[in-house]
Amino acid sequence: MTPKYRADIDGLRAVAVVLVVAFHAFPDVVRGGFIGVDVFFVISGYLITGIILADLEASKFTFRGFYTRRARRIVPALALVIAATLVIGWSQLLPTTYQGLARHAFAGALFFPNFLSWSEVGYFDGAAETKPLLHLWSLGVEEQFYLVWPLFLLLLKRLSIRLVPILSVVVVA
Repeated sequence: MTPKYRADIDGLRAVAVVLVVAFHAFPDVVRGGFIGVDVFFVISGYLITGIILADLEASKFTFRGFYTRRARRIVPALALVIAATLVIGWSQLLPTTYQGLARHAFAGALFFPNFLSWSEVGYFDGAAETKPLLHLWSLGVEEQFYLVWPLFLLLLKRLSIRLVPILSVVVVA
């Protein structure tokens, strides 16, 4: 299912982009600009949930179709970002720093950069500014959510559990 165009959602996306960009451009002035990332998470979850529920209702949902659509949407841009970062890093970084970049590229390609970044937190860890692929943490979180969420919705559907009350509890919790 392809959702109809929603101007209100594009408006929310614009607000989210402005918040994130303003935070990065003026971190001392725009504190808490990362709320834009949260807005993106909510928008994405809302849209994907609608698509999955509509496909489930029409008995058209398949995991293969769902993940194929996700891959077609995400992988080309992700591959370009990772490849370009590795190429530029090759000429700009020292070998040890480049090894760190390669670890982050690998983690980003497999959608677990959030776990790698989490494992690196510590006193001797490099500054966030020295990690060009650090922003991929949010993509990792999103894609990990999409490993679990369709299973959860399908389970509710198969158990004939009414989705609205359960989803309301999940959203409120």
